[in-house]
Amino acid sequence: MTKAFSFSLNATSGKARAGVISTPRGDIRTPAFMPVGTAATVKAMMPESVRKTGADILLGNTYHLMLRPTAERIAKLGGLHKFMNWERPILTDSGGFQVMSLSSLRRLTEGGVTFKSHIDGSKHMLSPERSMEIQRLLGSDIVMCFDECPALPADRDTIAKSMEMSMRWAKRSRDAFGDRPGYALFGIQQGGLEEDLRSQSAEALKDIGFEGYAVGGLAVGEGQKAMFDVLDFAPDQLPTGKPRYLMGVGKPDDIVGAVARGIDMMDCVLPSRSGRTGQIFTRLGQLNIKNARHQDDPRPLDESCTCPTCRNYSRAYLHHVFRSQEIISSMLLTWHNLHYYQNLMEEMRQAIASDTFAAFETNFHNHRAQGDIEPL
Repeated sequence: MTKAFSFSLNATSGKARAGVISTPRGDIRTPAFMPVGTAATVKAMMPESVRKTGADILLGNTYHLMLRPTAERIAKLGGLHKFMNWERPILTDSGGFQVMSLSSLRRLTEGGVTFKSHIDGSKHMLSPERSMEIQRLLGSDIVMCFDECPALPADRDTIAKSMEMSMRWAKRSRDAFGDRPGYALFGIQQGGLEEDLRSQSAEALKDIGFEGYAVGGLAVGEGQKAMFDVLDFAPDQLPTGKPRYLMGVGKPDDIVGAVARGIDMMDCVLPSRSGRTGQIFTRLGQLNIKNARHQDDPRPLDESCTCPTCRNYSRAYLHHVFRSQEIISSMLLTWHNLHYYQNLMEEMRQAIASDTFAAFETNFHNHRAQGDIEPL
């Protein structure tokens, strides 16, 4: 019999929560950060290396994979886990955000979205039903319902109409997902920055019923203060006993602030993208390795870090290979950033378990305020 998908909430500290999401492919410790493997790869990293950073789950992208190499081809080759050599859980987003942000000539109707590929201009259609089909072909452990995500700022009427359509699409996604033991479908709360619209969205999603719930429509240009203002109420509108996922976030201080407000899962391209562009995250803030100040520095990126990059390579070497555009630069810097993010998650899990999260949060901000921070 297939193991069921479940969530255990094991500890709280203020609003911060620590628990475990159980899936047939393995457990996911929460709070969890999901590295982004957009096109079936975390750029500049081997899957084994990603796992060594502490990641329990990866994120794949429906929009990119449906265009290239196609979900049908991946299914014929044994599914996304086998295709990319990652046997632990995978969450796939629905493609809705990328249709909004990347594609051209987008046409939105009640049925779904028709658009032209950003790769070759070919015409495609995504609907709740098609999104569920693609994610089923990929074999995703956690599937996101198809939604519409308007960019902020937007007027209230636009946000309300978009949210209402997303809730209708959520019901269609639930119906199309069907009965799939061991797999999970997450609903996505919308409503912009409006508390009453988010409440209305949350109630609609709870009526439908999902294995987990995401706070969507944030990190789309509204700024950190506005995002935190929404997170002061939005997670509380969602079921206590189900995972809460904040989509597309973010910087380390975004993540700490989100966990403090009751979020369990996050994803972002930032640690891997920043590694490729020489931008480094440390407990004392951020470094820009291309700056000349590092060319004679024998120290590691972070003297407290235990990742292979910090154990074996100096800032001077990393500055050299970055400026020389050597491939090893992207590999080493991405490994460090992903290690930093996963270590941050582990520290937060420990602080929640010992009910010392408030002290952890204060210490986190104090370290960064006193650190050697360079603009990215």
